[in-house]
Amino acid sequence: MTTKNKSAGVNRRQFLSGATAGVAAAALTNPAAAQQGSSQAGAQLAAVTPPSAAAEAMEYDVPEGYSAEEAREYFVRHPGSDFMVDVIKDLELPFITTNPGSSFRGLHESIVNYGGNSKPELLTCPHEEQAIAMAHGYAKVAGGKPIGVLVHGTVGLQHASMAMYNAWCDRVPMVVLGGNHFDATERRSGVEWSHSAQDAARVVRDFTKWDDAPLSLQHFSESMARAYKIATTPPMGPVVVIIDGHLQEAEMGSQAPTIPGVAPTVPPRGGAAALEEAARWLVEAENPVIVVDLMAHDQDGVERLIELAEALQAPVVNQAGRMNFPNTHYLSQGSGVVAQADVILGLELYDTWGLLNTLRDRVHRDEQRIARPDARVIDIGVKDLFIKSNYQSFQRYHASDLSIAGDAQETLPSLTEEVRQQMSRARRASNSEREQRWRAAHAQTRARDLDAARYGWGASPVSTARLYMELWQLVKDRDWALVSNDSLQSRWARRLWTIDRHYQHIGRAGGAGLGYGAPSAVGAALAHRAHGRLAINVQRDGDLMYVPGILWTAAHHEIPLLSVTHNNRGYHQEFMHLQRMAARRQRGIDGSSRVGNELDHPAIDFAKVAAGMGVWSEGPITDPNDLRPALIRALDVVDQGEPALVDVICQPR
Repeated sequence: MTTKNKSAGVNRRQFLSGATAGVAAAALTNPAAAQQGSSQAGAQLAAVTPPSAAAEAMEYDVPEGYSAEEAREYFVRHPGSDFMVDVIKDLELPFITTNPGSSFRGLHESIVNYGGNSKPELLTCPHEEQAIAMAHGYAKVAGGKPIGVLVHGTVGLQHASMAMYNAWCDRVPMVVLGGNHFDATERRSGVEWSHSAQDAARVVRDFTKWDDAPLSLQHFSESMARAYKIATTPPMGPVVVIIDGHLQEAEMGSQAPTIPGVAPTVPPRGGAAALEEAARWLVEAENPVIVVDLMAHDQDGVERLIELAEALQAPVVNQAGRMNFPNTHYLSQGSGVVAQADVILGLELYDTWGLLNTLRDRVHRDEQRIARPDARVIDIGVKDLFIKSNYQSFQRYHASDLSIAGDAQETLPSLTEEVRQQMSRARRASNSEREQRWRAAHAQTRARDLDAARYGWGASPVSTARLYMELWQLVKDRDWALVSNDSLQSRWARRLWTIDRHYQHIGRAGGAGLGYGAPSAVGAALAHRAHGRLAINVQRDGDLMYVPGILWTAAHHEIPLLSVTHNNRGYHQEFMHLQRMAARRQRGIDGSSRVGNELDHPAIDFAKVAAGMGVWSEGPITDPNDLRPALIRALDVVDQGEPALVDVICQPR
């Protein structure tokens, strides 16, 4: 990211406002050259005698019936939105997802014609929720490097709000630009009033890190730099900048804004004294356990965690928020190990209380302690550095024994070094026995999972385990990435596949809002496209019905993605909730639990839906023997750079 101020926009405006008609015309045919002029050259040109009325009319290429004065009032040569594009390019936002809206028509036009629709490139989405979720998925693959989103400041942000809440809970950065019209005298009658607000960002303020509403182009430039820094500094999250329609569309005139540099903020690290104490507890522990959630930003985070775990020979419980640790590493263990731990190290834990306890019955307050009563808890993370009061994503309060504020990935090297320094020869000698114990436990778990996957192998509807295993056999020797979350599919990918790279598993939605899966998968696939990776999306049917238009976006922008529907024809988790309520009230758990929870009668033909959006598709597949050939055909399409979808009728989980 550049750190120097830029003034190219100033010189361009000086050049075009003060030059003679002939010089101005030459500049207009080569705007790139005009931007490269120095401040001295701009000052010299500004001193040139103003053009005559005839020359001015020629410069503005005045249409018949317009005077030069009328042309000067109506035709805009140097709109503010051109400078906004300069700012966005300086921030190196490669894409902007959008559903078009008149409140940002000025910036839209400038991105396309002034900016050449390149870096940023506009990606058309049929719904704002999809635009946000695409940015969400992209940033998780790109190591926390955000893209932009362009929305209507009122109804657009209202549509986008659920997806933004997901990103907030998931600590994912994005820069959201919302159009608005602040000045009542500049608003057109009718809809423009309904689509304007005094405080447009208010609707999403409770789940964004920061927002601003710039009143000048210089203000916009500085706000965008600040927004980028805030969004990408852990704990990361979405930011919003509201852009005034008049500021976009009006002539820049005498304004001479500059573009400030953006120096990335070094993530905070845990304090040395606290890490020394944490290392001592971990080294002295008989059964230390590491539990990790929203920790790894990239592969470096994964490698750092491996170093710490191996130094301690401590098992790692990898939660669903990120791919933090290889599932094939012998220290990768299930959550059951927490019950035996005497010291628990939590790294960016989403829910510390929930890790240690469970609330089985909220009516009778039946709480059960999972962890040992004497277990000490070390919590390292940034969740306490930025928290808001309204939405309860921060989970139940737990008083950890040692709470260290700092980005866990950034803090791990210091903690690992402290562990190595404090480890005695006798403690180091015990690592061999610990290693053998965890290797045996890991092998036993993997064997049990493989055996479980055999059940119902020939069943129809297709078993979820077979769906994942058939996929794995076809992609295991390729550079693949799973851009969906398997948590509601019995975690079959993490139980059967080899996942050892950070980019190979995208994790959960954050706020568990439906409509995230399909568009985030397309956004993630877009990020993978630059690396030539095969992106795979095992898509839930109910989630896809929220945002089916994202299939069109994938086809329109030629984003290669293999989608395989896990089509159980219902909202199965809600079905189980209803069963639980009926059983508890002794009303029976027969077919009545499907009322309001099924997606059947008529059954949805997702293959036809996808085909109608321009996506190659096949299905519905009901015979498990038809699955592999269909997947092979779909992979051939994806290898040609296009999206494909296979609709598979599956068992519920």
